[in-house]
Parts: sequence; structure tokens; C-alpha cells
Amino acid sequence: MKENDLNSAQDDLDARLQERLLLSHPTPGDRLMLADATLLAALDGTRPLTPNERQALSASPLTLRRFRQLSLERHASAQAAANDLIWTGSSGMLRAASTASAAEALESLVTDDGHWTLHFLPQDGGWQVILSLSAEAPFAARLLREQPQLRVIDGGGAIVLQGRLDADGECERTWPFATAPASHFQLYGAGFAVEPVAP
Repeated sequence: MKENDLNSAQDDLDARLQERLLLSHPTPGDRLMLADATLLAALDGTRPLTPNERQALSASPLTLRRFRQLSLERHASAQAAANDLIWTGSSGMLRAASTASAAEALESLVTDDGHWTLHFLPQDGGWQVILSLSAEAPFAARLLREQPQLRVIDGGGAIVLQGRLDADGECERTWPFATAPASHFQLYGAGFAVEPVAP
């Protein structure tokens, strides 16, 4: 190992030991010296800490612990957001209808994550089913750009609809079953799922 690398490793170890020592020993009369907004701005890089704020941070184990906690939360949130961009499917359930007539008049179903809606429109004695993607879905831009093949399946695995989203984030097909949408879903465990079709 080169001398510079050895010195760098030693400095890193010293910094960690100093941080651990500071975090593990309470200071009498210690209190939060900096507001969360100030600490978050420093983490985001929108406003660096002033010399006085840096000094207050290093002198207060409580403030340093809070800064570390905010940093960990920010990192976890960023990881979750990155994972949200990778969509592998959404599912939902038909909610119990109070009467048979209400069940026959099913207008829409929404997935549990709120990203997809199935609309049912009466047409020529049957129904049209429209799958629509919420513009708020974290993966919406990617799906609209990539246009993958999607399908909706009922609780029994039968395909309700299959196709690609249009520019409005919708895919429309004729309802493929003889029974009305609500009755059909009730026959198959009341569940449904929206999923990408494997290439």
C-alpha cells in the first residue's frame, strides 16, 4: 500500500473513531443547536453550513446525531424512489357491492397502489374496458416512453385486456367475457392485476 493511501485510510479511521466517541458520550446541557431545515439544506447542497454552524454541529452530539439520522433517512428515501421507477406489477380487489344492481353497474376498479384504473363503459349490449395509468405514478414517464406490452388478468389468471398504452396512458379493448364485469370478478376471487408481458 502506498504511503498516501495508508495516510488516507488512517485519517478515515481517525474520523470514524472521533465521530463514534462524540456520538456515544452525552454532553451536559446538550440540545439541538441547528434546525432540521438548516441540516437538510446542507445535505441537499442548497446551502452549506456557515463556520459557526459547523462548529455548533461538531460541539453538540445531539445535533450531530440528528444530522446523521436525517442523512440516513434521505438516503433511504432516495433508494426507495429509485426502486419505484422499476415497476413489476400492480394488483387490486373488487370492493363488495351493496346490491346486485350496484354490482352490475360497476364503473371502475383501482389498483391498491393507486397507479392504475380499469374503467367499464356499457357499449352495444356489452362493455368496453379501459386501462388508464395515473400521471402521478413514479414509473409513468418510463412506461409511456418505452411502450411495453401490458395485460390485465382476473383472479383466475384469464386475460381481461392486453395491449400497449397510447399517448394518453390508456389502453382500450372490448370486454371479453359474457358476464358483467362485477359478476365476473366476483366469480374469480374478486382480484385483478396489471402486469408487464414478458418479452
